[in-house]
Amino acid sequence: MVQTFKLLSDETRLRILFHLSQNEELHVRALCDILGQSQPAVSHHLALLRGAKLIASRREGKHNYYRVLPKRFQRMIGLIFEAVPTDDREIRFEDYVLSYSPEDDDEC
Repeated sequence: MVQTFKLLSDETRLRILFHLSQNEELHVRALCDILGQSQPAVSHHLALLRGAKLIASRREGKHNYYRVLPKRFQRMIGLIFEAVPTDDREIRFEDYVLSYSPEDDDEC
């Protein structure tokens, strides 16, 4: 669990997870455009998330597409909000709000 929190302490990785959760899958170049970061930087974050088994990838020709693994993602979100010692169920970022409903855990 500590490793998961370390991994998610980076806002870029949280933003990647959010955008992947809002789309069926995204090409690495699309993520670069959304995040305003270089391909090597985004690929580094994606490799860490993939290593933690929070996302999966598929290769089509020379292109890599990424998607969130829903059950792992829901469990991870639950861990984040369980660790917050408040009733607040939202994390606000510049371009989105991440909300959590405890009943979502029933699907895991």
